[in-house]
Amino acid sequence: MTSKTKIKLDAVVTSYLRAAASAALALYLVDQTRPLKDYALAGIAAVAGPLLKALDPRATQFGLGSK
Repeated sequence: MTSKTKIKLDAVVTSYLRAAASAALALYLVDQTRPLKDYALAGIAAVAGPLLKALDPRATQFGLGSK
């Protein structure tokens, strides 16, 4: 893995983690009585769309199909 690729990967992972944390925090602010599992699922749901697009070889903007 080249250093340029690693920098891009780090940026993508950081962005996904930020989205997951934001979704979990939003859920917590609405209802603090939910079980911890609900916050984890909200975080997973937040990154599901971008992650699926990144894995799609036909998506040319970013992910497996980009250059």
